[in-house]
Amino acid sequence: MLDALPHREKRPAPPRAPVPRPTGSREPIAADQLTIVPANQATAEDLEAVFGTRGDTARCSCQRFRMLPKESWASEGPEELAARLRDQTACGNPEAKSTSGLVAYLDGEPVGWCAVASRADHPRLRRDNRIPWMDRDEDKADATVWAVTCFVTRVGFRRRGISRALARAAADFARDRGARAVEGYPDFVDGGSVGTLDTFADAGFAEVARPGRRRAVMRIDF
Repeated sequence: MLDALPHREKRPAPPRAPVPRPTGSREPIAADQLTIVPANQATAEDLEAVFGTRGDTARCSCQRFRMLPKESWASEGPEELAARLRDQTACGNPEAKSTSGLVAYLDGEPVGWCAVASRADHPRLRRDNRIPWMDRDEDKADATVWAVTCFVTRVGFRRRGISRALARAAADFARDRGARAVEGYPDFVDGGSVGTLDTFADAGFAEVARPGRRRAVMRIDF
């Protein structure tokens, strides 16, 4: 079972180069302006450019739903979590058979990230008693249902439509990799990294459950 995985030894991060912090415009970005690729086709430097080197996204490195029991940002530290993200994405290895997300580029610059993988690959998500399980008859170990769990837009490019384009691409990616369904779990109060209701609705997801006042389960069945 995923929850029984052994605790991994922490690994040092490679030396970091300064990451530019662009101050882009507020003009909407159309989906056809973006190039979206599986994250194994991106480099570690591309991922770092999107996540940044400080703040919540840099501390988490998209590990919120993948941590094992008793793990946290504080216990594992940003370098270990960033190393896990590099392993999960297989970044820099275009021949890798699997990856854990997508990276969006605008004019060759990495500007966005979306995590999409089998729902069963997320130990913390599987342990949650409400999201996304409340009032639903779902097999938590079903690897054919995928989940979109995280969006990150690079500083300077936010609120311009990148997450919406990534949500649409994530649905296509899941279907092409054999998923029978894909879900997202927006937060009405603080959409933040998990996405908003509109982000998923615009990508063709339909609401199938509302576990509590602030969360929904959005889903596409293929």
